[in-house]
Amino acid sequence: MAVKTLWRITHSCGHQAERDLSSRAADRRAGFAEWLAKQECTDCWRAARDGDEQDKAAWLEAKRAEEQAESETWSQQYRMLPLEGRERAVAWGVRCRHQVLAAAYTTLVLEGGTSEAEWEEIEQAARTITRAGWWIDQRSSEPGDLTELLEAATGADRPTENPHF
Repeated sequence: MAVKTLWRITHSCGHQAERDLSSRAADRRAGFAEWLAKQECTDCWRAARDGDEQDKAAWLEAKRAEEQAESETWSQQYRMLPLEGRERAVAWGVRCRHQVLAAAYTTLVLEGGTSEAEWEEIEQAARTITRAGWWIDQRSSEPGDLTELLEAATGADRPTENPHF
C-alpha cells in the first residue's frame, strides 16, 4: 500500500484544507502535514500579514512625520539653509542632515577632542551645503569623517549667488 499523497489538514485557525503532498518524499509527508496543522491557513496568514503591513505602514508614516518635524525644528534652531532638490528629496535630505550632524557632534565633540569653537566651524561649513542629495548620500557615512566629507563637497553642492550659473 502506498503512502497517501492527499492530506486533510485542520489548521490552527480552524479552517480545513486538502493538501497534495506528493511533491514531498513519502517519509516526510506525515511530519509536514503535522507542521501545517500548527500553522494558520493561507487565507488567514495573508489577512494577518496584510493587517501587519498596514500597521507597519501607519507606524512608519507616523515615525517619519515625527522625525521630519524634529529635523525641521532643529534646522530652524541652528539656522540651516533650506535644501534644494525635489520635494521628496528635500524632506529626506533634511532628516539625513539632522542625523548626520547630530551623530558627528556626539562623536567629535561629546566623545572626541573637538572643541565647541571647532564644531562651530564644521557646522558653518555644513550650512553651505544645500543640495539635498549630498546629505542623502552621506547618511551612512562615519560621523568622524564629516570634516573630510564637507571639504570634498563640490560647488554643485553649495548655492551660488548667480542664479544663471
